[in-house]
Amino acid sequence: MGSPPRSSPRLSWRRVLCVLFLPFVSSGFAPPAKYRNNFIFERRKLPPNPRRFDWSHLTPRELKNRSQGIQTEERAGRNPYFTLEGHEFLILGGSVHYFRVPRASWRDRLLKLRACGFNTVTTYVPWNLHEPERGTFDFSGNLDLEAFILLAEEVGLWVILRPGPYICSEMDLGGLPSWLLQDPTSQLRTTNRSFVNAVNKYFDHLIPRVALLQYLQGGPIIAVQVENEYGFFYKDEAYMPYLLQALQQRGIGGLLLTADSTEEVMRGHIKGVLASINMKGFKVDSFKHLYKLQRHKPILIMEFWVGWFDTWGIDHRVMGVNEVEKSVSEFIRYGISFNVYMFHGGTNFGFMNGATSFEKHRGVTTSYDYDAVLTEAGDYTAKYFMLRSLFESILVRPLPPVPSPTPKAVYPSLKLSHYLPLWEALPYLQRPVTSNVPINMENLPINNGNGQSFGFVLYEMTICSGGRLHANAQDEAQVFLNETSLGILTDVYRDIDIPPITECQLLRILVENQGRVNFSWKIQNQRKGLIGPVTLDKIPLNWFTIYSLELKTQFFKKLRSARWRPLGGPSSSPAFHLGTLMAGSSPQDTFLQLLGWNRGCVFINGRNLGRYWNIGPQEALYLPGSWLQPGTNEIVLFEKEKSGSGVYSTDVRRFRFSVG
Repeated sequence: MGSPPRSSPRLSWRRVLCVLFLPFVSSGFAPPAKYRNNFIFERRKLPPNPRRFDWSHLTPRELKNRSQGIQTEERAGRNPYFTLEGHEFLILGGSVHYFRVPRASWRDRLLKLRACGFNTVTTYVPWNLHEPERGTFDFSGNLDLEAFILLAEEVGLWVILRPGPYICSEMDLGGLPSWLLQDPTSQLRTTNRSFVNAVNKYFDHLIPRVALLQYLQGGPIIAVQVENEYGFFYKDEAYMPYLLQALQQRGIGGLLLTADSTEEVMRGHIKGVLASINMKGFKVDSFKHLYKLQRHKPILIMEFWVGWFDTWGIDHRVMGVNEVEKSVSEFIRYGISFNVYMFHGGTNFGFMNGATSFEKHRGVTTSYDYDAVLTEAGDYTAKYFMLRSLFESILVRPLPPVPSPTPKAVYPSLKLSHYLPLWEALPYLQRPVTSNVPINMENLPINNGNGQSFGFVLYEMTICSGGRLHANAQDEAQVFLNETSLGILTDVYRDIDIPPITECQLLRILVENQGRVNFSWKIQNQRKGLIGPVTLDKIPLNWFTIYSLELKTQFFKKLRSARWRPLGGPSSSPAFHLGTLMAGSSPQDTFLQLLGWNRGCVFINGRNLGRYWNIGPQEALYLPGSWLQPGTNEIVLFEKEKSGSGVYSTDVRRFRFSVG
């Protein structure tokens, strides 16, 4: 209903002005809502100070009598808006992923979210971490979703839950479990029977845990998102309605929503469900498709990106505070609800990181700092205090006091005293698999038939001549003749020359899963390890011995009985390097800087801190103080290529920066 109809060429300039400015007159003279134009972004004079809100009685603990959750309302002369128990309500959300934050730090991060002025926390639910094997579920420790939601309630925050099954989130395979890739007939994110059967079993376990935590049940969950960004994928038009029904049948109600890019929102939405959008910054044109879809509903920006994630080999991405301030000021000015992604990014501990695959495959870094409102280690930024100031300008009551900064420590340099070549660690792994042909990681007959999800896999075979070796290695493989390195195979460079040999020798191929793609249609083809036959001068090789290197805690317990070699200088790689970190009586957060080391991963007391790589941009690993014990702590580095000069503790996060 924007410009005058083209069939009326004789409209006078006065009539044109009347049409343009009619929505801005007093509500008593405004046209009926169904004829009203989309005037939300028209240039008009607004009061210099926005109206102030008092939501002090609209918190989970204060609001005992509940008859209706988040509703939408529309009045003549103004834009649609949300209400909570009849009171106008702006959703001011911030994303915090419980699985990326040490459990001991949850309260600190949520208190900081509340003190900044946010009223809602938003989180994804990673299926791959909660169901690592079919029918085996883990909601303990750092994965205790219910405890996180109840803690948010205690702090005074509402919750928006994003349970997937696909979440993207820069997680391995977008949060889908890798064992789904075992079935060659399965089609991820469709109504394919194999896939939805797995989803239904997962939902049967997940949804009862959260259904009783919904608003009308007395809990803090005010909204639930159906899947995530399906408008881009869009392989099956029946898929999103199917998921909606699957959630509703298990007791999910209240405000349900979808989230898509500003351009794909038309394809990703579901009839009767609120459509929300994801965006980098406030631009008028960004809302045109959303307005066509639901002009009588409030706007919710499900992801307002205040930074971006990093991938290995690319400079650290940052967004200026002024750019964020400009957009948030516009959101507040026009009464737009929004969720900051990320308020606190946290860390891709272990091997949970995903990957991008545009010009080439790039793994997401261990740090999920995201240039967020709080840093990876929970420290305040200029964005934090800017947002707090903006929120204070619209609130009647003062915000809670800002919690004290999270203390950091600089510990003495770590002493690495011993090393163990990978080849000597093989007896401490689980029994290897033997096969006439190479088996990809997901189809290895281990973990109760669920294959291997993360880490490395080593293939050994005997060859009796040199030649041209060809193999499809996903994502990267080191090739060895016995213990001598011959070079690297990748998904692009699939050939390497084996030198002439006079007697049969052991050919070894160590493949690293650097993270499965988390976005795009490529998720369907993310099997790792050696894919297909391995040939030498075009003749297939056979009789493989295959070792699974998942590098779980139990493995490091077994390694304590190994015969470690004293470290007197540079060691051969790949190898494990053993040392100690002295944390004192009250361990605090720190960062580990690995000078001279090339690439690998670090383990503290058997817990995987994540990957390091000298190509950056991340130049230090975050080590939570809650993962340290008073006094002596065991540190193990698995270095793939070259040992370094030392490991140092620092209280400063370190990146290579770029602006954009």
